[in-house]
Amino acid sequence: MPRAAYRYFQSIPTRWMDNDIYGHVNNVVYYSYFDTIINAWLIAHAGLDIQQGAQIGLCAESHCKFLAPIEFPKTVEAGLRVEHLGRSSVRYGVGLFVEGDPAPAAEGWFVHVFVDRIARTPTQIHAEMRAALATLLMEPTK
Repeated sequence: MPRAAYRYFQSIPTRWMDNDIYGHVNNVVYYSYFDTIINAWLIAHAGLDIQQGAQIGLCAESHCKFLAPIEFPKTVEAGLRVEHLGRSSVRYGVGLFVEGDPAPAAEGWFVHVFVDRIARTPTQIHAEMRAALATLLMEPTK
């Protein structure tokens, strides 16, 4: 997907330890970039309280398609969008771009199910968070 397919971007610097023996960022680190953009956005824009909030998001599914290598010391420009907004779940689309490159180095998705912090049972996404997530929707949810 091109950059225009994403509603929000965040720069994430690679770290020396991200590279593996083959000289590029190891595949597991891409998932940490997904977590970083999603949770940083939720905290900054959707009112997620990771320390004391009654509701938390748990990963139910994730996928990454690797298209090109990323290497230290490059900066990743992570793009975020919402592909589906359900009652208690949200599916994000994430694109990872090397700074200044128009083509993605990786594309993927990540599904959060929002649950009660204590009971760990699915709960309806809070209104404030739902409204914020709706700003990232690429198409209206039916």
